[in-house]
Amino acid sequence: MAAGTAFVAANPVEALGNEAYRKLLILHTNDIHCHFDAQPESHPRNGGKGGLHRIAAYVKRLREQNPGLLLFDSGDFSQGTPYFNFFSYEVILKLMSEMKYDASTVGNHEFDNGLKEFAGMLKHASFPLVSSNYDFSQTPLSGKIKKNMVLERNGIRVGVYGLGINPEGLVDPSKSGKTVFLDPVETALEQEEFLMKEEHCDFIICLSHLGFKYSDKERTSDLQLAGNTHHTNLILGGHTHTFLDKPVKVTNRANKPVVVNQAGWAALQLGQLEFYFERRRKAFFDVSRNHTL
Repeated sequence: MAAGTAFVAANPVEALGNEAYRKLLILHTNDIHCHFDAQPESHPRNGGKGGLHRIAAYVKRLREQNPGLLLFDSGDFSQGTPYFNFFSYEVILKLMSEMKYDASTVGNHEFDNGLKEFAGMLKHASFPLVSSNYDFSQTPLSGKIKKNMVLERNGIRVGVYGLGINPEGLVDPSKSGKTVFLDPVETALEQEEFLMKEEHCDFIICLSHLGFKYSDKERTSDLQLAGNTHHTNLILGGHTHTFLDKPVKVTNRANKPVVVNQAGWAALQLGQLEFYFERRRKAFFDVSRNHTL
């Protein structure tokens, strides 16, 4: 199987027999901001909805039927409720570990209590953090953050890289320290090339905290990034707190589709994407939905 194979507009279950395809189920969150509990009933739009505890219960049920599912987060799991004020990164990292996240990227709010404290709290995370365009080599996070990673599910090699937003103007320099921000598009091209050609990945995912789209064309967004890639198949985004009914597709430089999704914020939504890899022709289908819980 090769990364970047074409999507086919058909129902995979109807089009293929059970032995003819391999399923890859991907769940994802972003901008949780330590919202463990549902919104108050008095909330004007989201009364009684959301909460990471509710998402955790849903993920647990899905795991019983799909033990090989992948679970990702696109950053800013920190900051936003008294849980963070009192317990810093500890409680959120423990809960995400209990939920068996496969990886998260680093959002701008992960800098909030300083990199020394963040680095010390990573002992509570049983999952890796992946960030490709933040150079942490001269900070307390040196050696603690992956540039990329490879997972295998149902015989499918899945490559993962991560992109963070420019911290200038968003993060207090005293908190980010000597972190070096690298161009996200250049970094994406380097990472996808490595994951495809050196790691022989069948499917490549970007965990992005760049933002879904901007009117300012100078700011790199997920939609802009997608159009500039060659081998990335899926961009799971964050930062702009964008609610989508379903993912969107963008044609990349290789004239192939890239799926782009984001799941709101505050643990109000969970993204769910199913990809079906047809064994003989190596094409894959996608079935995608976003759940408000």
